[in-house]
Amino acid sequence: MNLFRAPAAARAAKTLDRSLFSHTVPTAAACVRDNKLITKYRKELERTRELITIDKYNCIVPSPDLSAQGKKCLVLRPEVKPSVPETWSQTLREASDLGDVKVVPYDVQIDYSLWNYLDVLKAILPEELLEGDVPVGFNSAGHIAHLNLREPYLEYKHLIAEVLVDKNSSIRTVINKIDNVGDENEFRTFSYEVLAGPDDMLVEVSEASCVFKFDYSKVYWNTKLGTEHQRLDALFQPGEVVADIMAGVGPFAVPAGKKGVFVWANDKNPESYKYLNEAIKRNKVSEFVKGFNQDGHEFIRKAADLVLKASQDGSHALVQPAKVSRTSSAPRPAPTRVPVPPTISHFVMNLPASAIEFLHNFKGLYQGHEKLFTPYTSTKLPTVHVHCFATKGEEAKPHEEIIQRIHKELGVTFTPGDSDKENEVSIYNVRDVAPKKTMYCASFRLPPEIAFAARE
Repeated sequence: MNLFRAPAAARAAKTLDRSLFSHTVPTAAACVRDNKLITKYRKELERTRELITIDKYNCIVPSPDLSAQGKKCLVLRPEVKPSVPETWSQTLREASDLGDVKVVPYDVQIDYSLWNYLDVLKAILPEELLEGDVPVGFNSAGHIAHLNLREPYLEYKHLIAEVLVDKNSSIRTVINKIDNVGDENEFRTFSYEVLAGPDDMLVEVSEASCVFKFDYSKVYWNTKLGTEHQRLDALFQPGEVVADIMAGVGPFAVPAGKKGVFVWANDKNPESYKYLNEAIKRNKVSEFVKGFNQDGHEFIRKAADLVLKASQDGSHALVQPAKVSRTSSAPRPAPTRVPVPPTISHFVMNLPASAIEFLHNFKGLYQGHEKLFTPYTSTKLPTVHVHCFATKGEEAKPHEEIIQRIHKELGVTFTPGDSDKENEVSIYNVRDVAPKKTMYCASFRLPPEIAFAARE
């Protein structure tokens, strides 16, 4: 039996009437002789799948028999009929024969609070819309849910938003994107409309034990990239330098700084730069992370020059030692001095719509500084991590497409493989962003003929 059958009056309604979602389901309950037996029979009835299972519903209820005050019952599924033992499991029949339980009629009150988001949408949307992709997915940032509704669902956008707020306790505001990220604004911000809740875009989010606070309408943030942030950060070693060319508010840079990685973090968007600096300060990583507000094309080479000069000038981070116990008489150790190395170990380029088009700027990155790297030292040339979009599908060959685009910018032909090997590129599938569009991260070691070429 479907406990959440759609009320006919709710179908294609223009307003949300929550009372329509209330109804009574006649079922049964197994009332125990002794409350000490509740745990035993709950486990056994779960095993026989006779116990009712509804999110937010407690299957242990007071006995409906007024003469058995204080006794507890276990609510059963509607398929279990109190007057038809043939619908009972062997376990339930044996418990009844022993006198441990008594199966009695019981009415379950279903109301709007017990319905989940998807069931409500399936009840209110026209049946022809249920054949497509019902809008269940959304991005979130703090208290904001960000929808990207397709045309057929726009007529019901306010209803959808209202239900979303009802069914997600952390969401207060629902917005709908009304243009394409990257197509309308170079900073990857977008125009939006508020569908439910206050027009409050100032959010606070936590990721990788770091706190970020920003205006969601003025910067780019995607919670679904959290795994990718952590994946790349795991590659960075303490004491290395990372150049984050399109850093946003710092989801790569700030966590890396927390583990002792130097990060030169840049973003062209003045708002992102502002919130990046706030995150650096809030998360106490200013010894390792520096913010910049420059064009990414120019910053690639400038970062290499700035890091080299910082190293030559003796720049360093001071890491404070752990606090000494109050009861200890030992003096507190002196701070640890971590010098800035002369070269960058990793470049991160998280602008998938166009980051590959920045690669030509690596030509001449370390012109005249060959002796900083192998074979003169043990230092390898930087690894470049460039995010991009590529077409997916049965006939699509995204890896070939990505390699061709890299070749167009650098004039170097890479082959799929290990990013640590010469002229090989590893291509990681980050996430699907549309039915025929996937985000990838291509990682490769910068070839010497590019790094030491004459600067254009």
